[in-house]
Amino acid sequence: MSDLTYVKVGHHRNYICAWLDLNNREIIGYSVGANKTPELVLEAFRSTQIDLRKINLFHTDRGNEFKNVTIEEVLNTFEIVCSLRRKGNPRDNTVAEATYKTIKTDFVHTMTFST
Repeated sequence: MSDLTYVKVGHHRNYICAWLDLNNREIIGYSVGANKTPELVLEAFRSTQIDLRKINLFHTDRGNEFKNVTIEEVLNTFEIVCSLRRKGNPRDNTVAEATYKTIKTDFVHTMTFST
C-alpha cells in the first residue's frame, strides 16, 4: 500500500511517499520531495529492500502520481496487480492514513524543518 502526505518545510510543502507492508504495517520504502509526482512514487519503489517480484498487489488512492504510465510500467515489469481506492470510499486507505497520523503526531508536529 502507498499514499502521500505533506510536511511543512519552511514556508512550503514537501511530500512523503511511503510504501507500507499491510501484513505488519511496516514502512518498507519511502521518498521525500518538493512535488507530488510519479517520480516521487518511483523513488519510493527504488528505496525498498524487498524483492519487488515477491509483491503481488499494490494498493493506493486514485491520485495522478499513482495512476500513470510510469507507475504502470513498473507494476507490469514486476507483475504486480494495481488496486485503486474506490471512488468515494476513503476508508480503503485507512492503514496509510493512520500511519501518517502517527508520524505527524509523534514526530512532525514537534519539529520545525528549515530544509
